Amino acid sequence: MSSSQWWRDAVIYQVYLRSFADGSGDGLGDIAGIRSRLPYLAELGVDAIWINPWYPSPQVDAGYDVSDYRDIDPGFGTLADAEAMLGECRSYGIKVILDIVPNHTSDQHKWFQQALAAPPGSPERARYVFRSGRGENGELPPTNWQSTFGGPAWKRLDDGQWYLHLFAPEQPDLNWENPEVRAEFADILRFWFDRGVDGFRIDVAHGLIKDPTYPDAVKTPDSDGPFHPRHPAWDQDAVHEIYREWRRIADSYADPRIFVSEAWVTPPERLARYVRPDELHTTFNFDFLKAAWDATAMRKVIDDSTAMLADVGAPTTWVLSNHDVVRHRTRYGRAAGHENDPAGAVPTDLELGEQRARAAALLTLALPGGAYVYQGEELGLPEVEDLPVEVLADPVWEQSGHTNRGRDGARVPLPWSGDEPPFGFGTDGSWLPQPTAWKALTAEAEQGDPDSMLELYRSALRIRRATSALGDGTLQWLPAGDDVLAFTREPGFAFVLNFSDTPVNLPAHEELLLSSGPLTDDGRLPTDQAVWLRIS
Repeated sequence: MSSSQWWRDAVIYQVYLRSFADGSGDGLGDIAGIRSRLPYLAELGVDAIWINPWYPSPQVDAGYDVSDYRDIDPGFGTLADAEAMLGECRSYGIKVILDIVPNHTSDQHKWFQQALAAPPGSPERARYVFRSGRGENGELPPTNWQSTFGGPAWKRLDDGQWYLHLFAPEQPDLNWENPEVRAEFADILRFWFDRGVDGFRIDVAHGLIKDPTYPDAVKTPDSDGPFHPRHPAWDQDAVHEIYREWRRIADSYADPRIFVSEAWVTPPERLARYVRPDELHTTFNFDFLKAAWDATAMRKVIDDSTAMLADVGAPTTWVLSNHDVVRHRTRYGRAAGHENDPAGAVPTDLELGEQRARAAALLTLALPGGAYVYQGEELGLPEVEDLPVEVLADPVWEQSGHTNRGRDGARVPLPWSGDEPPFGFGTDGSWLPQPTAWKALTAEAEQGDPDSMLELYRSALRIRRATSALGDGTLQWLPAGDDVLAFTREPGFAFVLNFSDTPVNLPAHEELLLSSGPLTDDGRLPTDQAVWLRIS
């Protein structure tokens, strides 16, 4: 792939900043921590990093409540630190993608503070979604919409008006029908592009435009909570006009600038609309992330995704975990039908989960297109499902009435070295406690161990980079049993993953390039294992 289209098959490492590495010794990850670990990322072999929000924020939702989009939160460093880090990443050949949060701001953002001080109907309030309530005296919310974190999506002010917050009350939704909002974010994109940022991951990309009539949400048998596809807050057609404008901004730079969307959209035909040639470049494949550990389910997701995205000329982008979902080593260790249950809800077989996670890594990195690696998955980290309730920081915990532990279990700081917490994360503890059992999962402990998850990822990324068949392109399925995934990629590459309960024979091959685990004594592929093969 040419450097001008590096994003079509890039492997991008997600840096959850507060949990990656602590360079200041305050227990919170920061920019200094990233800079100290750039050699590790270069040795791992990734093409780019995506950094979760580093902007000034009250941190009600771990930085996704932004109070200033053109600066760095003091807990993470300074703008000068960020600019130095961008230069260092370039020296390692690592591109940088930032998070942009356009659906909502913090309630401490100057715009929202101005809106609170202004009267109903004012230009200041027109930047957000303010509405009068229903009922005789406006005492009922304008709609029945629910927050994705639990509870109503509207909050009433003392003057009687309500404002929309599809997430926490401290995250008021912006009004993207307002030209001032659109102009502001166009300028924010240029601010960071001009400093050398290579792209943006767009938070809640499907949520910027709401149905202008603001109808009640209608629950249907197949609805998926507040994110279900027929909700009037999600995936409105007019959102695409915004992304066409953003694409024009990205294309105005000599070096390519790119976007990846976080759009929880189904079916695949709707998702493909976000990556048409004049819109965004890539989009996360959440159907793949949510798929059951089953050959038929996986093959359907792969076929549907590649077909729909090929129709618009876009590459697929595969992802197994991120900061918002239960880590996939844990998901894959659960009983069928419970893979995506909340943290702590069902028992987990972590040994089984590790075996499947190793196979899933080889599947993801063998598929056409690009892939994202969530920090720690290359170490085989599981979800931490037993965090003490007193340390839970995710707003989901409070807004669900303490019925959902939230996402903190996927956000526990990384273990780097040593035998005791904080395992080299920093010098003075970590903002969430690490399990003592993680001493076997530190980067130091796994370094050089040929059977470790870290060395599996390093090998896979090294082979992927050296193998012309991998990355962007197509695949061809091989005849196999119902419980086996097998495909070829030209030239000369084959992949096999065995979901069945008995070992299976491998196709004819010249060389075993990589295996997620040992073959049987007679050279067959055991259950829940995968191989990369060189074929004629």
